[in-house]
Parts: sequence; structure tokens; C-alpha cells
Amino acid sequence: MTSIRHFPATHPLPDWRNFGVMLRVLLGINGLALLAALVMATDIAGWPGRFIELTAAVEPLLLIGLASLAFLRDVLWRLPLRLGQFLVLALVGGLTGGLFIYWQSLMLSEGGSPGRAILLALAATALLLLYFELRARAFSPAQSEARLAALNARIRPHFLFNSLNAVLSLIRARPQQAEAALESLSDLFRAAMRDPGELVSLADEIALGKQYLELEYLRLGERLAVDWQIGAVSLDLPIPPLMLQPLLENAVYHGIEPAPEGGTVRIGLEQRGDELHISIANPTVGQTAHAAGNHMALANIRERLALYYDLEARLEIEVGDHRYEVRIVLPCRQKIR
Repeated sequence: MTSIRHFPATHPLPDWRNFGVMLRVLLGINGLALLAALVMATDIAGWPGRFIELTAAVEPLLLIGLASLAFLRDVLWRLPLRLGQFLVLALVGGLTGGLFIYWQSLMLSEGGSPGRAILLALAATALLLLYFELRARAFSPAQSEARLAALNARIRPHFLFNSLNAVLSLIRARPQQAEAALESLSDLFRAAMRDPGELVSLADEIALGKQYLELEYLRLGERLAVDWQIGAVSLDLPIPPLMLQPLLENAVYHGIEPAPEGGTVRIGLEQRGDELHISIANPTVGQTAHAAGNHMALANIRERLALYYDLEARLEIEVGDHRYEVRIVLPCRQKIR
């Protein structure tokens, strides 16, 4: 299985294919170009023009460098850290020198030695590599896994007591159903206690969500209706553990329980290109007593997604008339073997 030890934030050499890494590199280099333009400009009025000139020279190098590093990522990750960083610097220096000579051949540069441009490029690259190494230490595997374990521990506060009460009510009248409910409860807590750094298959997460809803059905009865809409999706796609269950718990707790007539929880799963789309919708009854708890749970999931995927995953909320929907978009990773 894929472990958090291989996630982008925990590797000291950046994952150049990750959107968050690309965005940080683009912002960092352009920020340095902005400062350089301020230093080089003769006055404030000439600052924007100087910045445009610098970015016209920097952007081609930046885009070519990012594309090259993304292509070479797996090779660089297999090397010792310092050797990988050295090769990144060598690649950037070589690209800078080659582009500088090419621009001179086209009479696009103002002359001068390519050495200065190479040194500036190496200095900027070294600063970025240092930033990503320090960031990886802050998100070390041990710290990230401890953080995920703490977040996972927060997503099941009252569910145990409700489930046990439901099982107790079944023991005498329907002992076989009570035994099956206890087995489902055991599976849910076994899943909650697994290593938070390991991804699970989408099929396992769906099965866990169904077990949870079956337990809630024992308590709520006909008030709880469920509509699963599973589209064309690969069920062995790896996703973070306990991604569906807390959202289903929110939908039941905030949408079904307060309504005397109950309602329907709708779950949609669909794969669109390289993205997995998950949606969970529930009715609303105009009550706000549990709103703070709902927001805390969603903030919890956002933080977990950031630890797993950086900026490549997103969580969206849509509130309509008598309807509340949470949508999660995850990048499709390699299949679990």
C-alpha cells in the first residue's frame, strides 16, 4: 500500500509533479524576480517594466526546468538526498547557460557573461531546495502520522454510545441481528485504529460506509433512507482511510436525526479523468444547533486532505433550499497492489 512516507510533503526532495510544489516554485521565483526588478529599477515608475523584462527571461527557464524535473522525479527520488539536490542544481545551471547562449545567438540579450545568470539561477534554486527540505522536516512521517492519528481520533465522538444502545435494544428480540451489528461495529473501530498513513481501497471505504449506515438504520429505522450512486469508477483506487464515514456521520447527525420524518442521504462516486469525485448530500431542517460541530468536522477533513495531497485535493460545500452537500475531489493515484 502507499504510505505517507511517500507523500509529497514528507519527501525532502520536492515532488515536481505536485500542483502545490509547482505553485510554490512559480510564486517563489516570480517573487524573487519582483524584488530583483525593484533593486534594478532606477525609480518606482520603471519597476513594472523592469519586472516584465525579467519575467520574460525567467519564465521560459522556469517552465522548461519544471517540466524536466517532473520527468526526472522518480530517478531523483531514488538517489541520496544531497546527490539529488546537486543534480537539480546542475540541471538548472545547464539550462540557464544554454538558454543564455541561445538568446545571445538571437541577439535578444544585452550581452555580458552567462556566469552571472547561472549564479543567480543557482542561488534561487538553492533557496527553494532549502525551503522544501525544511518543510519536509516539519511534515516528517512520524509527525504527520501522529497528526493524522489525532485527527482520526476526533471524528467519532458519540457514535459508539448510539450504536451500543441500538445493539442493546436488539439483544433479546433479535439476537442474530445484534451479533451482526456488533461485528460491524468491531470492523468500524478496527478501521479507525489502523495506521493513518496507509491508503485503503475505495471498495473497502464504501463497505465501511455501508456498515456504518446499517448500524444507524438499527437506531433510526425507516427515517433513514440511503441512495448510493456509484458511477464508472475503479473500486481499487487508493484513498485516505475514514474519508466517507465521518461525512456520512455528519449527514445523519445534522440532516436525519433532527427531522421527525427523517430523510435520504445521497452518496455519489464518479471518476472524471484523473480525479475521483465524491459527494454526500442530506436534507436540512433549518436548525443550526449542530452547525459548529459540522464545521469542525469539515475543517478536520480539510486538514487531513492537505496532509495527504497538499493542494491537489479540494473540499467544497453547497448549501441550498433544504439541502446540504459536501463534495470532495481527490487525485487518482496508482492502484493498490
